[in-house]
Amino acid sequence: MSTTTSHDPRSTEAAFDPASATIAIVTYNRSGLLTRLLESITRMDPKPGHVVIIDNASVDDTTELVESFRDRLGSQLVYRRLETNTGGSGGFSEGMRVAYELGSTWIWLMDDDVEVLPDGLARMGAWAPRFKSIQGRRYDYDGSEFYWQYRVAEPLAIPIPFAPAGFDESGFKVMNSGCFEGMFIHRDIVTEIGLPDPRFFIYWDDQMYGWLASRKTTSVIVDEFVLRRTREIKQWDMGIRHMNASSNAYRYYIMRNRGYMKNYYRSLEVYNPVLFAAGTALTFAKELIRLFAVEHTVRGTSNLFRGIRDGRKVAKDASWEPMPPLTEAA
Repeated sequence: MSTTTSHDPRSTEAAFDPASATIAIVTYNRSGLLTRLLESITRMDPKPGHVVIIDNASVDDTTELVESFRDRLGSQLVYRRLETNTGGSGGFSEGMRVAYELGSTWIWLMDDDVEVLPDGLARMGAWAPRFKSIQGRRYDYDGSEFYWQYRVAEPLAIPIPFAPAGFDESGFKVMNSGCFEGMFIHRDIVTEIGLPDPRFFIYWDDQMYGWLASRKTTSVIVDEFVLRRTREIKQWDMGIRHMNASSNAYRYYIMRNRGYMKNYYRSLEVYNPVLFAAGTALTFAKELIRLFAVEHTVRGTSNLFRGIRDGRKVAKDASWEPMPPLTEAA
C-alpha cells in the first residue's frame, strides 16, 4: 500500500503524506448509507491515518456497524457518539476538533451519504502542497457530474448559481465558499479561524466556514472527482442546474442562520445592510420557488417566517462572539 503520493508538477513543495490526513464523518440514523461510505474507505489506496466518526445520537444500529469495521478499515478508527443530536454543524465542529487534537495535518470532512473513490485521497493530496483549502468534485447518485456553487456573492452572502462549471488547463478555480461534503483543509487554517460554528445546527455553516478560510488562504476547487453521492434527492431539473427538495427544518434554519451570518459580517467589518438584506430576500424567494416548483405545496412557508423572526433575535444578541481561533497547545 502506498504511503505517499508522488510529487505532482502542479505542486511546489514536499510530497503529501496520506497518514497525516483524517477523514471526519458525521452521521445520524443512516447506517445503510454509512455502510457504503465505510466500505469505500476499505478500498482506498492510499488510506488516511485516521477515520473519525461523529454519531449525532443515532438510535439505529450505527454503533454496532461502526465497531464491525474497526479491524478491517485499514485506518485508525475513532468513534464518538454524542448524547444529543447537534445537527450537521455540531457534528462537523466536533469532528474537526477530534481530528485536530489527533494532530492531523489535513482534515477531510464528509457526510454519511457519499462514498470515496479509491484514489480520492491521492488526488486531493496531489494539490495539498500547493493549497490549504481544497474542494474536490463529486459524482451525483446517478453518475452525472454534480455541480456545486463554489463562488459566493460576498455582499449578499449567497452562492452564485451560475458560476462557470468548466476548468482551464490549470485544473483549479479559486473559490470563496466551502462544503462539508468533501472539504479538505489544512490544520494551519483551522488554527487561524477556529472550529466550524455548531450554533448553525444545519445550513450555511459550511459556506461560512469556507468563506472564512478563503480570507486566510487561496481556496480552490480542483478538477478531480473524488466522491460519489449515494442518496437520491427529489429535484427540479432546470437544464444545466438542479434544485433539490428541502424540509421544514431546513427552511427554518436557512432563514434563522442569516442572523449568525450577519454577525460574522459585522465582526469582520464587511457588512452592508442594504446588500445583505437583498441576499436574505433572494434566499426567501428561492425557498418559495423550491416549495412550489419542487415540492408542489404551499405548506411550509410558516417555517421561513419563524426563521426570519428568530434570525433577527440572533442578530440583536449583544453577547454574540465568533468562534475563537485555536492554539497548537489546545
